Amino acid sequence: MASTPPGKRKMRRHARAQVARARDTLRRYEDLAGTPSRLREATRGYVAELASEDVSVRLAAMRVTELKKVTRGLRLARLEEAGIATVADVLANSRERLLAIPGIGAQTVEDAKAAAELLASEAATETRPRLDPVRRDPRHSRILAYLRAEQTATAAAEDLREAVHRFRSRAEPYFAAADRAGSRLAMLFSRRRRKDEALAGLDALEAANAHDETGVLEKDLAAALEEARPERWTSDELWRDYEDRAASINTQLAKLTGTDVEDAERAEDFVGSELRQEIETLPFDGTLLRTDLRFYQLFGAKYAIHQRKAIIGDEMGLGKTIQSLAVAAHLAANGQRRCLVVCPASVVPNWLNEIRKHTHLEAFSLHGAGREDETRRWLRRGGVAVTTFNTIDRLESLPQRAKMALLIVDEAHYIKNPNAKRSMAVGAAISRSKRAILLSGTPMENRVQEFKSLIGHLRPDIAQQVGDGDDVVGAEEFRQTVAPVYLRRNQEDVLTELPEKIEVEEWVQFNASDEDEYREQVRRRNLMGMRRASSAMPGSAKLERLAELVEDAGEEGRKVIVFSYFLDVLEAVGERVGDRAIGPITGKVAAPKRQAMVDEFTRRQGPAVVLAQIEAGGVGLNVQAASVVVLAEPQWKPSIEQQAMARAHRMGQTRRVQVHRLLAKDGVDERIREVQERKELLFEDYARHSDAKSVGAMATATAVATRDNGAIPLEQRIIAAERARLGIDRP
Repeated sequence: MASTPPGKRKMRRHARAQVARARDTLRRYEDLAGTPSRLREATRGYVAELASEDVSVRLAAMRVTELKKVTRGLRLARLEEAGIATVADVLANSRERLLAIPGIGAQTVEDAKAAAELLASEAATETRPRLDPVRRDPRHSRILAYLRAEQTATAAAEDLREAVHRFRSRAEPYFAAADRAGSRLAMLFSRRRRKDEALAGLDALEAANAHDETGVLEKDLAAALEEARPERWTSDELWRDYEDRAASINTQLAKLTGTDVEDAERAEDFVGSELRQEIETLPFDGTLLRTDLRFYQLFGAKYAIHQRKAIIGDEMGLGKTIQSLAVAAHLAANGQRRCLVVCPASVVPNWLNEIRKHTHLEAFSLHGAGREDETRRWLRRGGVAVTTFNTIDRLESLPQRAKMALLIVDEAHYIKNPNAKRSMAVGAAISRSKRAILLSGTPMENRVQEFKSLIGHLRPDIAQQVGDGDDVVGAEEFRQTVAPVYLRRNQEDVLTELPEKIEVEEWVQFNASDEDEYREQVRRRNLMGMRRASSAMPGSAKLERLAELVEDAGEEGRKVIVFSYFLDVLEAVGERVGDRAIGPITGKVAAPKRQAMVDEFTRRQGPAVVLAQIEAGGVGLNVQAASVVVLAEPQWKPSIEQQAMARAHRMGQTRRVQVHRLLAKDGVDERIREVQERKELLFEDYARHSDAKSVGAMATATAVATRDNGAIPLEQRIIAAERARLGIDRP
């Protein structure tokens, strides 16, 4: 029998290689697409394994006498005499073994077993991985590796899905023909037409493999599969990522393990079962959201959608802003694109940042110069517009009859007086809006009349059911009465896995006097003056925001510690908050006197504020009585801020510590934050400032060159950046 010509053998090998390459590309994508589910399952199993270990440790540390706390009348002396010393021992020994102990009856065994199982169940519920970037538990590093790999694989599979679909449409129809071309027998017994079809199919498959996009796809798949390996990430990378994205990662873990739903279901929000079912089954469209919602946040958003007009009164740090923006995103996805936010002027920049960070919606500032043009653009295009309590009734371009899909009122206590001009202006806007959400983290307890006034803006019928007195209103009957309009959850109920510290950036906008003083200091090239002008000086926007934080903390029974680098800033804060202030603690204050100030702060009943220079009070003191920390301005070294926060956030603290970083928009605070985050000095704001538009190309080029020149001291580069941004340096 004649041998096969070398050319045909080569052609068959080539055909098999082309088919193998194409199928391998598709197989690798299927492997990538299946990786997230495998990683999620592995994570769940590993977390359950750790939880079981932790529960065993806890039960082994519980004395058997703990059983009496859940079952009265238990006689445990004979158990202890027999060496059954812990709850773990009760669970580990069989009923028969326990019954064999002299003096132990069947009822005692059953009661002891039931009590031990109850304590074990409670321990399992309370046992959650508490990710601590300081301790860096290797077991938790492994959890972070799984989560990082799962998130990476999920994103990569979605990003490559369309490219794989295009490749599949180019290649898969020719697999059968190319297979024939690679088979000696198939080609030997095929007619000429079938052979030609096989060779044509092979040519088409070869073209699909040779396509430029295919080469890119193969490289992207290889990279994605590599990054989807948990062991690929180092501990340092994982914990740095956790510190940058703690909220997102905790949300991912809580959803994956189911604790997100468990915690939310245990939280007491007084919403009736029938209403709850209606809310939970309500469809929600999150396609315009950039952020995953916790279960309680999703419920809050659906609550506001279903009830149409409501107060979200969650404790600070639970994401009231995100919940209200989720409502705006849902409505926009369903064609209702006009949302208006009313807030204090000092937090307008923060709202604009949050809109861009958490949604795909366009943000508009209806405050300051150009607000009328922005109003017209917003009315025409839709999106989320942000205005202030003092501006809403002066927007000439906002027709009184203009309908809005949603009105969001932040810091809703600003409209607690129904006779105030701004309350009436906001009330009129509420009446023109299909839906309205009032946001306030201040508990309603002891503020009945103010709370009644807020309800009156939304649901007068419910407000009429609220009494006129100032009695404490935390009773269950009252909460059930207001549940159709008021939703509040607490941190300890729905964020059980979070550490005891919550950090919030409080961005404020310069007022006119702030702006003038800041510009003058930039003109003088006085970096220290620039920092002081950006801090909580008398009459500044920062000082007003700080005073609001102190007021809110006092109403919640919290004490505050304020840190600043500048003594005159602390003096301004002291004058503003009055007799609540203690200190300041400075470098010139002797250590015994510093401790005496802390002791006085700890003993004082009611609102109190201790003032401290950050490099003096930020080390060596224990101030657990403070559960609110305010940083008046950013520091060059993040470690200085971390040490300051640690004065309150330390062993012995019984309350969640809230850290507020006061930051001024459009100034040196932004530059310092960039330094802290190891970012380049940014210049994209130039085009948005009228002064900057007059800066010539030469000046801009000089500023950029200065910024990029590492030989020039950082302070000089920052000054150059600000002078260029403000248009002070001209060609």
